[in-house]
Amino acid sequence: MVRALDERTRGTEVDGVAVLGALSPSRAGDFKTCPLLYRFRTVDRLPEPPSRDAARGTVVHKVLEDLFDLPATDRTPERAEELVAAAWAQVQELEPQLASLFGAPQAEPGEELAAWLQSCRTVLRRYFDLEDPRRLEPAEREQYVETVLDSRLLLRGYVDRVDVAADGAIRIADYKTSRAPAAGFEARALFQMRFYALVLWRTRGVVPAVLRLLYLGDGQIVEYAPDEQDLRATERQLEALWAAIALARETGDWQPHRSPLCGWCSFQALCPEFGGTPPPLPASPRTARSEGDDAAADLAGGGTDGPEDDPVGP
Repeated sequence: MVRALDERTRGTEVDGVAVLGALSPSRAGDFKTCPLLYRFRTVDRLPEPPSRDAARGTVVHKVLEDLFDLPATDRTPERAEELVAAAWAQVQELEPQLASLFGAPQAEPGEELAAWLQSCRTVLRRYFDLEDPRRLEPAEREQYVETVLDSRLLLRGYVDRVDVAADGAIRIADYKTSRAPAAGFEARALFQMRFYALVLWRTRGVVPAVLRLLYLGDGQIVEYAPDEQDLRATERQLEALWAAIALARETGDWQPHRSPLCGWCSFQALCPEFGGTPPPLPASPRTARSEGDDAAADLAGGGTDGPEDDPVGP
């Protein structure tokens, strides 16, 4: 479940094309939100402390992925709740640092851990208010997707679920363990979904019929039906975004952008907007060869792009 996708792919070939760089929805969203945040995560690669909210999102995604491995008749709220403990154990194996969220490991769960595991079960129960998984047979789950645009920009990410109807219509579903945004503030989440829709359209030649966001924090669904015009506009937006990233890399000018999302940021102590000073930029430029090697390892290693980025509410 831990996936580390970033844009460091200069000099890397994909299907015989020497890509200039790569973007995932999360890193593209970072730059749109705050160029300095993008720098801290992607250029400096600064560590961030583990978060209970992000860990909850990862566990819930893992349970919803595993749920569809069961026979349809077993996909019940009770069975999903039973999967939580095993999912938490698997997530800790991949990310041992998460054990520190609840103090030293204990033979029996402490009160805080028990309450947190129960919050995972509460979020999962809301999923069953939105869909009946006994009536669904997803075509793909946690699917890695990628495409190279004509500009040689590589787009890649992991889609939570792809449903394909008998007539070939595609629906992209994404689980959000946060609450639904207020009316007029859905742009960030829909940008992520348009990103996935663009990749699937470019690779399969079919515009997804529906983009579905399932908000398990408060049990709401947001749906959107894209068209080719939407996806072409998204492609232009991503290419412009990459050009802005390339300019920031060239000039070293990573401007902070203050917004309500600053409350979720791990780097306030380093941000000029909060009286901090960013660390010196890493030695630059790196060679194309070293960037290509890093990217090749990243492409082979997978990574997570999604759950850990969501502010989560029980």
